[in-house]
Amino acid sequence: MKSFVREEVATPPESDWLKNPLGQYLLSHEKTIYDQNITDIFGFNALQIGLLEMDLLQQSRIPKRIHVDSKCGDVICESNYLPFASSTIDLVCMPHVLEFSEDPHQTLREVERVLVPEGHLVLTGFNPMSTWGLRRRLSKCKHMPWCGRNLTLGRIKDWLALLGLEYVSGGHAVYVIPVNDAHWIARQKHLANFSAKYFPMIGGIYYLVAKKRVANMHLLKPNWKKPIVKSGLVVSSHKPRPIKNKKTSSNK
Repeated sequence: MKSFVREEVATPPESDWLKNPLGQYLLSHEKTIYDQNITDIFGFNALQIGLLEMDLLQQSRIPKRIHVDSKCGDVICESNYLPFASSTIDLVCMPHVLEFSEDPHQTLREVERVLVPEGHLVLTGFNPMSTWGLRRRLSKCKHMPWCGRNLTLGRIKDWLALLGLEYVSGGHAVYVIPVNDAHWIARQKHLANFSAKYFPMIGGIYYLVAKKRVANMHLLKPNWKKPIVKSGLVVSSHKPRPIKNKKTSSNK
């Protein structure tokens, strides 16, 4: 696969909300989540789909890092049709892609197709069972980020299981009430800490790490205790005992 050089990309107009205080707060927490979950994933090719305003592959140890979006990036394409060969990507990062995809099922099928066996998927999404989800349901505006689908973490797990993507870890984050004001966001620090400790399921976003499993595939390990050559064919280092001739009795 051709290596790609990361370049500065233009910001799509619908992503302007990420520049406001609430968007910056969200990005900082999501960056931390991805940094913590991709550091120990190795391979040759890593792929980030969407949210190119932040390089979520920055802490990855994988040498080739490809950034994909429908309007900008190293490769321009839709998430439900990825122009990569099957079993070529070791890591896929998908921040809020399924919620805004035209066909989230097809997007996950494409991710499963391009992942190598034992490859990893890390994704994030808005939690419908939170104040962020409540604002989305009550909001009359149709712009980002309040115009996507309501997908729960449990539903995503079910979809991944059907595709053979095994759930590894996950959780919730971002416990502030979604008010676009830096002063009020800062004042919610103690409330956010309390919610994270006692009510972790109401976090504004969820994150999930999954691994691609292939049926009937396992690594063969040598059995060092078993001799390579059969014991009957091994030459002994001990000298053989001399064979004593039996004395024949004379006929009387």
